[in-house]
Amino acid sequence: MYILAMDFVAVGVKTAQFILSFSILVVLHELGHFIPARLFKTRVEKFYLFFNPGFSLWKKKIGETEYGIGWIPFGGYVKIAGMIDESMDKEQMKLPPENWELRSKPAYQRLIVMLGGVIVNVILAIIIFIGLSFYWGEDTLPAKNVIYGVHPSAMASKMGIQEGDIIVSLDKKELENFDALEGKLILTNPTTLEVKRGDSLISLTIPATLSTELAKYKKTTPFVTPRLPVVVDSVGKSAVILQGAINKEDTLLKINNTSIQYQYEFIEVKKKFADSIVIVTAKRGNDTVHFKTLISSTGQLGLFVKLPYALFTTVHKNFSFMESIPEGVHRCFTTLDNYITGIKQIFTGKVNPNDSLGSLISIGNTFPSIWDWEKFWTLTAIFSIILAFMNVLPIPALDGGHALFILVEMITGRKPSDKFMEYAQVVGMILMFGLMFYALGLDFWRLFK
Repeated sequence: MYILAMDFVAVGVKTAQFILSFSILVVLHELGHFIPARLFKTRVEKFYLFFNPGFSLWKKKIGETEYGIGWIPFGGYVKIAGMIDESMDKEQMKLPPENWELRSKPAYQRLIVMLGGVIVNVILAIIIFIGLSFYWGEDTLPAKNVIYGVHPSAMASKMGIQEGDIIVSLDKKELENFDALEGKLILTNPTTLEVKRGDSLISLTIPATLSTELAKYKKTTPFVTPRLPVVVDSVGKSAVILQGAINKEDTLLKINNTSIQYQYEFIEVKKKFADSIVIVTAKRGNDTVHFKTLISSTGQLGLFVKLPYALFTTVHKNFSFMESIPEGVHRCFTTLDNYITGIKQIFTGKVNPNDSLGSLISIGNTFPSIWDWEKFWTLTAIFSIILAFMNVLPIPALDGGHALFILVEMITGRKPSDKFMEYAQVVGMILMFGLMFYALGLDFWRLFK
């Protein structure tokens, strides 16, 4: 029961981080529309976080604007007078234009209002990345510093990577960040991977299909796992120590008579002795100690072990405030470039969209199960860029679709009719919600699978 409670706690922490991050992004995005609309003396009738068909969880009218929180957490909206939007309020459009409506404003003002949310999202991402660089700096783990080598997945083994190989480089370029390995394999399509095996440097050919296979399996199976000794970081409250004691920095060596050298072995051996009392052998300094403990029915000892950044030599780089500005801009547009590359791979057939698409469940699951402000702000910045890119796509119902029609009007001098805009909005919303529910279905299918 305690383990189940811990799982619910982890889900709760992930959910709380997701809701906070998503709320920040949506509110600021909609402010990007709201502020220029008000500056251009346009009436904003509603400002909502989340959608509210039928009813609202909370609402309050201040001045001309109703502020509220909807019950469908798929985004948010501002209802600007004089345009067809998510509310599909067509009655207002049947009346003659008023000077406080958006449709009566010059095209350039309407364009600024439409692109305001995207601009805010890009600026927000840059500001967050600047803050991350200045406050936390940058920590990377060079692949060559994973001194115990890697434990390959079946996919990696098929490619020729062996147990204990140390990843060195891709296409002769040193891999400066071990965590970036899978992303580089998927996005940059390298042709060779170099590993150190004993005293030899071996070049392995990367198959052309690897990026496709990785995109399919990376959510469940890491391409390679760093081999880590089982060093205790802390003892959780759920640990049941029946005899002896376990201390921080102890290195686990055996469970009963089964030897364990690395953490991936530790995980498997724990499952073997699930729901039983065992004797654990550990190294403490120059001594060997033993303690008796209970392994739960789910294969847990209640111990927290050290992770790669605590066991290997990392590279830390600090940035002054002035240095963090170009670094933040660079990280923002590198993130955007990587995302666009991923989209291209879907459309070119290198990656199956069914393996890459995900709904709010997938997004929420990217947050860690413990509250980590650095990861929280990093993910918020990444999602801000993704939100900006998705909204600027020239699809009706999205900001980019509205902006496209305004640009056509500015070039041709002809404004699309209100009826055309109504039909375009309906088509865009059908496409948007269809994609959302399809992605949600994929997530549920993965969960049940």
